[in-house]
Amino acid sequence: MDLVVINLIDGLFYGLLLFMLSSGLTLIFSMMGVLNFAHASFYMLGAYFAYQISQYIGFWPGLLFAPILVGIGGALIERYGLRRVHQYGHVPELIFTFGLALLIEELVKFFWGNNLMPYREPEILKFVLFSVGSNAVPAYKIFMIFTSMAIFLALLYVLTRTRIGMIIQAALSFPRTVEALGHNVPLVFMGVFGVGTALAGVAGVLAGPVLGTFPGMAFVLGSIVFVTIVIGGLGSLWGALVASLLLGWLTTFAASSSFAFSTLLEGIGMVRPEDMDESMLRDLWTLTLPQIGPILPYILMILILVLRPYGLFGKRDV
Repeated sequence: MDLVVINLIDGLFYGLLLFMLSSGLTLIFSMMGVLNFAHASFYMLGAYFAYQISQYIGFWPGLLFAPILVGIGGALIERYGLRRVHQYGHVPELIFTFGLALLIEELVKFFWGNNLMPYREPEILKFVLFSVGSNAVPAYKIFMIFTSMAIFLALLYVLTRTRIGMIIQAALSFPRTVEALGHNVPLVFMGVFGVGTALAGVAGVLAGPVLGTFPGMAFVLGSIVFVTIVIGGLGSLWGALVASLLLGWLTTFAASSSFAFSTLLEGIGMVRPEDMDESMLRDLWTLTLPQIGPILPYILMILILVLRPYGLFGKRDV
C-alpha cells in the first residue's frame, strides 16, 4: 500500500510538471495554430535564468523574474520572427521553431557551458514534509504540486471567466470580427505566445533543482510534451491536464512494477524459451514492464491517433 501511495504522489508530481509545459504549448496552439518545436527550449531558459538570478538574489526572485524574462523573449520572437513566417504556412513555422530550438541550445552552451549547474531548491523547503513507510516526501515536491494546481486554476479562470479570456477565445475562431470590434488581434497573439512561453519558463524554474539544469534538459522532456498534447487533444486545457496526469502515473507505476512478460506468455500457453529458435522471441521471456516503461507514452499516443485522432478532449484533428 505504501508503494501505491508514493507512486501516486510521484506520478502527480511528474504529471503536473508535464502539464505546466504542455499548457503553454496548448495555449499557443489553440490561439495561433502553431506547434512550437522550441517550447521545451523556453523551459530550459527558465531554469538557466532562474539559476543565474538565484546566484545573486536568491531562489524566490528567480521564480518571479525568470518566467517574465522568458515570456518577454517569447513575445519578441513572435513579433519579429514568427509573425513574419506565419504568412507562408505551417511548414515554414515548424522549420523556424525547430531552428530556434537549436539556436537556444547553442546559446545556452556558449554562456553556461555543458556542465550541470548547481541550481538548488530554497533552504526553506529543504526538509521532509512527511513519510510514507520508508519513503520520504520532500516539501519541495509538494510545493511544486500545489503551484502547478494553482496555475491550472488561474488559467481556467482567465480563459472562461474574464473578458480577456473571451477575447482570446473569440480571436481564435473569429479574428476578423474581433479586430472589427476594435481589438488588436496581432497584439493578442503576441501576448498569448509570451504567456505560453512564460508558463514553460515556470516549469523550468521549478523543475531545474529536481531534474537537473543542463543543456540537454529540453531534449529530455521535449518529445513527451508533444505526446501529451496529442493524447489530450490539441487546443484543450482540460485535455492537457488529464493527459499529463495519465502519463505521469503510467510511467511512474510502470517503473516500480515487478511484472514480467514471462507470466503473461505462460498464461496464454506460449512455448518455453528453450523450445524457441528465434533469439528475439526468447528475449520476451526476460522482458519486464519497467524496461518498456519509457515507451509506453508513445504506444498510447499511437493508439489514440488510430482510435481518436483529435485526442481525448480536442476539437482539431492532429
